[in-house]
Amino acid sequence: MSRPAIPDDSELRDRIRGLDLDSKIRLLTGAELWRFPAEPRLGLSAVTMSDGPQGVRGTGDDPDETGLLAPAPSALAATWDSDLAERLGVLFAVEARRKGVDVVLAPLVNLQRTPVAGRHFEYFSEDPLLTGTLAAAVVRGLQGRGVGACLKHFVANDSETDRTEYRARLDGRTLREVYLAPFEQVLAEAEPWSVMAAYSGVDDGVESAPMTENVRLLREVLKGEWGYAGPVVSDWAATRSTVASAVGGLDLAMPGPEPLWGRPLVEAVRAGEVDEELVDDKVLRLLRLARHVGRLDQPGAAPVPAEPAPEEFRLLRDVAARGTVLLRNQEDLLPLSPTGLRSVALIGPNAVAPYLQGGGSAYVPAIRTVSYEEGLRAALPDGVRLNVHRGGDARLRLPYASAELLTDPDTGATGIRADHLDADGNRIGGKVDVTGDWTMYDTFAPDTQRVLFRTRLTLTKPGTHHLEFGCAGRFSVSVDGEERLAGGDDRGVELVLESSHSHPPQRGIDVEVGPEGRTLALALDLTVVDAGGYGRFVTAQIRHAPPGPTPYEEIAEAAAAAQAADVAVVVVGTNEEVESEGWDRTGLDLPGHQNDLVRKVIAANPRTIVVVNAGAPVLLPWADEVPAVLWSWLPGQEAGHALADVLLGRTEPSGRLPWTLPARAEDVPVPDARPRDGIVDYAEGVHVGHRAWDRAGLVPAFPFGHGLGWTRWTYESVNLSPTPVSAASLTSPAGGDGLNLTVALTNTGPRAGREVVQVYLEPPRDGVDRPVRLLAGFATVQAEPGARVTAEVHVPARAFRIWDVEASAWRTPPGRYRLHVGRSSRDPHLTAEVTVDDSRLHPAV
Repeated sequence: MSRPAIPDDSELRDRIRGLDLDSKIRLLTGAELWRFPAEPRLGLSAVTMSDGPQGVRGTGDDPDETGLLAPAPSALAATWDSDLAERLGVLFAVEARRKGVDVVLAPLVNLQRTPVAGRHFEYFSEDPLLTGTLAAAVVRGLQGRGVGACLKHFVANDSETDRTEYRARLDGRTLREVYLAPFEQVLAEAEPWSVMAAYSGVDDGVESAPMTENVRLLREVLKGEWGYAGPVVSDWAATRSTVASAVGGLDLAMPGPEPLWGRPLVEAVRAGEVDEELVDDKVLRLLRLARHVGRLDQPGAAPVPAEPAPEEFRLLRDVAARGTVLLRNQEDLLPLSPTGLRSVALIGPNAVAPYLQGGGSAYVPAIRTVSYEEGLRAALPDGVRLNVHRGGDARLRLPYASAELLTDPDTGATGIRADHLDADGNRIGGKVDVTGDWTMYDTFAPDTQRVLFRTRLTLTKPGTHHLEFGCAGRFSVSVDGEERLAGGDDRGVELVLESSHSHPPQRGIDVEVGPEGRTLALALDLTVVDAGGYGRFVTAQIRHAPPGPTPYEEIAEAAAAAQAADVAVVVVGTNEEVESEGWDRTGLDLPGHQNDLVRKVIAANPRTIVVVNAGAPVLLPWADEVPAVLWSWLPGQEAGHALADVLLGRTEPSGRLPWTLPARAEDVPVPDARPRDGIVDYAEGVHVGHRAWDRAGLVPAFPFGHGLGWTRWTYESVNLSPTPVSAASLTSPAGGDGLNLTVALTNTGPRAGREVVQVYLEPPRDGVDRPVRLLAGFATVQAEPGARVTAEVHVPARAFRIWDVEASAWRTPPGRYRLHVGRSSRDPHLTAEVTVDDSRLHPAV
């Protein structure tokens, strides 16, 4: 890989020499949660960071701040379109500048190694090439507008269970060919200005260390071999040592101030345990980042419009629609023709409450959200009836207690009272709000030690009412003066790292209510959690469900509505209880009774379309019984408009699966993400995702790369234009020398369409353990009905190469290779052969 050009740093080095040691080390840890410090003597203004990757979260300075909510990265990856990804990166940059953000903590280029990974929706793909290509485009879009990207999480941090503790054990070849590959590609193609080291560690048989201390991977590979010139930033609260992390290659410990750096690091330098030249290099890397984002000797970034422009909303809508994957379309049920359409039944728990974004640090308070119901009502012609039925609840947790049931006991006004108490129990402040959700509540004085929540809950409907309470840390819950629940968790930052701060365990009680109704006095007494750089907070959640119909009664009502409609649209999927940062899923089944709902609706109306609203794979046991199935991902704020565009044929669902959809749980190559004795063993080696399915010879529900679109394509011919493999390309991850394929194809269907031409490389069976097939290149083309088009696909020399662990170098095994050109990993249409000898690629004769 060619090293990126580094600007002349001599003047910056001169500035650094003018700082004393304490001042330099002060710059190496955050000044607060989202910023690292300013230093006027260097001309350095504070640099502000914020979470991505579904938008720009902001810093929390304005609790009412909202922003643009994009589709999840897996939805973007489903477009297989780097130009579209770059445009989305530009949008993120504009949004960042609106919020005063200089660096967006995105994109994530970890791989979807297992479908149960909690952050699966935040990753692009199970394939390193598709991941690297799309991520590089996002980085180019961001940084082309002067906003830094922070590539994360380096490296092999592909699951959430015990994520701060485990080590990924994988051999050197797997590390290079699979998990380092997308990082290397993005660094080569887009030169991101910062990289984040993961919580977890890596054991590759050479070194076993947490990533914040991994000398070989951070200093030798990332900074040395690859020539990376920016800072390595810790994941938040991932720094666990002073000397080992400073020597290991970490440059910025976040958030801050980090107690393990600061004074301890000053003392380590003076004791000779850390070379001061290392400190200078860290400061230099931070100054390079600041120079890139306009925070060095500059007044700041140019202003941008305060409000999003219409084209920004349009782009989010287009990404969501184009990323939608048409998995199945029997008898061309889709797109729907408005002609003669009189009624539509919109059914399902996710039809009523769409799941727009994943849980955790990716969460963005959206400037607006368009529900599926709103989108369809706006798009359907006047006179077409739209009947909406939930068909049962798919959530494990109850909804938050509604405001009309809550009364402040002091004033009689609507709401819950929060009393802020000091160490002696004296009230020193308070607040009243109408919500039952007090997650990470922190708007209290520094002297606050406890927060006491009080309300009267009035229940009028006779029957059994269910109450749930979710509290983080140390707490007690009293009902009518009697303590009913209590907890004694005194941890601090650990509650944040495992997501208990926002997703605490729920503990419930049942309350019987007679015809006369009942009022309960609730009191929740919580000790303030001190989470270090994450601040001081409490979390209290009050949830309530009244007596109501059973799930099967709701399903029966939905089936009746479907029977009476011309067409039924059933939206099933996951929710924030299932897919989130902080934990991995325990299985692949749809939550609740959604499979029963789908089957009842199919029986009631054969013209049924099922829309899957999920970021990660779920099992669809009825997939071959439904005439039409769409995968709509976590589609962001424009969900309703995007789905309406697809259903009514305004936008082609040209998405292709960026991962493999299993038919059976027992077929999944990596079925869980749980560490064993602190180790996650990557025993499958280079056979990740679709490669593992091919190796095992198993048939998935739908293969990697699958997607139908609105039209049909005929693949006609493929021509190869080989170029010699030069020494410079030996380490080139996705570009440089290799092969150029020209593929001719014709749109033989009735509508204009977009096709993703995919090329898979089949190595020779020469005894080396290699994938049966691997994705080697792809291109997106579009054509009108009957039109012929050519796709130019580059297959890099790296696709033919393997990592030689003993030689610590790439090599190309000689032999005859096949290139399969087609519509998915399991749907080849054309084949060409290539012979490798003497480090050259030749079309086979």
